[in-house]
Amino acid sequence: MKGSLIKAGLPLGIILIAVGFAAVMVMSKKPPEKVVVEEKAFLVSAEPVSLEDLNFVVKSQGTVMPRVETVLSAQVSGKVESVSDAFIAGGMFKKGDVLVQLEQADYVTDLKSAEAELARAQAALEEEQARGKVAAEEWRSVNNTVAPELGLRKPQLAKEMANVRAAEAQRERAQRNLERSTIRAPYDGLVKAKNVDLGQFVATGSQLGTVYSTEVADIRMPLSDHDLAYLELPSNGQGDNHVALTARVAGKNVQWQGKLVRSEGVLDAQRRVIYAVAEVKDPYLRQSGAQGTQLKFGRFVQAEIVGNRGENMVVLPRNLLRLDGTVLVVSDDRKLSIREVQVQRADAQYVYISGGLESGELVASSAIPNAYNGMSVRLPGDVTPAPEDKPDESATAIARSGG
Repeated sequence: MKGSLIKAGLPLGIILIAVGFAAVMVMSKKPPEKVVVEEKAFLVSAEPVSLEDLNFVVKSQGTVMPRVETVLSAQVSGKVESVSDAFIAGGMFKKGDVLVQLEQADYVTDLKSAEAELARAQAALEEEQARGKVAAEEWRSVNNTVAPELGLRKPQLAKEMANVRAAEAQRERAQRNLERSTIRAPYDGLVKAKNVDLGQFVATGSQLGTVYSTEVADIRMPLSDHDLAYLELPSNGQGDNHVALTARVAGKNVQWQGKLVRSEGVLDAQRRVIYAVAEVKDPYLRQSGAQGTQLKFGRFVQAEIVGNRGENMVVLPRNLLRLDGTVLVVSDDRKLSIREVQVQRADAQYVYISGGLESGELVASSAIPNAYNGMSVRLPGDVTPAPEDKPDESATAIARSGG
């Protein structure tokens, strides 16, 4: 019986001893030290702003076209006797160059016939003038009175003078037709299209080809009402707005300088835009000493037009302007301020602010979630103050006890 009690109480005793040992260890364990976590202000990036005077730039685009395009037509008929080597698609020519020569034999004959008719009329006029002098002398020898016009043969003289003028007109016409059988270049240019060739017969009015003048190129650019707010369109070709034209040529970005010269003056009924025209002189660099890259007709170019002038403007990247028209400003004491600004103009890259910011103020350039007025922030260059040193509490207690 006693042995049974001992066997039953032995496990319970072991458990009690373990519990007691565990309790002693828990009570003798030191409490964890409390560490004060310092909360740092939100780190932001900010850049100082400055006020500047600038010219607004209006962007557009267009296709380079010749200012003068001519369809060459034959003013007389005839067989094509010769064609210039330059009269081919893409060929260059100078003003006065012979492009097409028509057969001249018939026109030379007509000119000779007209000259002969003129000589005959002049001879008849001289004869009539002589007859008039003889008639006047005979009248004076017979009668001292004033001779009548018919007696002096004045009507016959007027008729012969009219015949001379008609013969002169015929000769001039024959001379013009002979000259028109030679088709010359009306200006410096290039051939766009050629419609005739050697041996072909052309009638009066037949189209021989199309040529472009290379003296001036025009670029027709659409502008919206919003663009017109920052641009003064020229009138009578007296504009002085510079236009920078850019295109990619042979894998490189190439720029040409032009001038805004006029507007078409009528809004496009479908697109609701007005077209302005810029000009580039000598686009094919044909003048002596001209260098650079040719601005060829038909090329599509991007255009930047120098517009009106803005004063005391702040230019910021477009992403810094919030949807409600405000920007985030960092004060000297590193407090955040939500500032409402006056936006003069905005494009795809920048906003132009005319009011609400002063020169030297810091505008936050990084994203700040849940920003609010008075929010504490810090900049990358700010120095965080070191925490103050605190005395060891255990050493203070020993000192007090005199230990």
